[in-house]
Amino acid sequence: MNERIEQLAEQCWVHTNEPLFAAKSPHWEFDRQKFAELIVRECASLAKTKSDSIVGRAVKYAEDADEETSAKATAWQFLVFEQEIKKHFGVRE
Repeated sequence: MNERIEQLAEQCWVHTNEPLFAAKSPHWEFDRQKFAELIVRECASLAKTKSDSIVGRAVKYAEDADEETSAKATAWQFLVFEQEIKKHFGVRE
């Protein structure tokens, strides 16, 4: 499995007060909902990062205003995609 997925999965172990079988002590459970949400947030974050990168490069390297405007329009599409990913999976801000 991808190392980043492993890191996200490690964050999804939650302590519960529900006893495991006949044991009287609490135990740990894997929270699948949290895991799915973390993956969705990670994907949305990639879109945001790509948008920021496009804008940064456009400001630095664009040869004219039209080229910079075009790059910013592309970056905007990545920001919209970030929001669409979250909305599609029901992940709130």
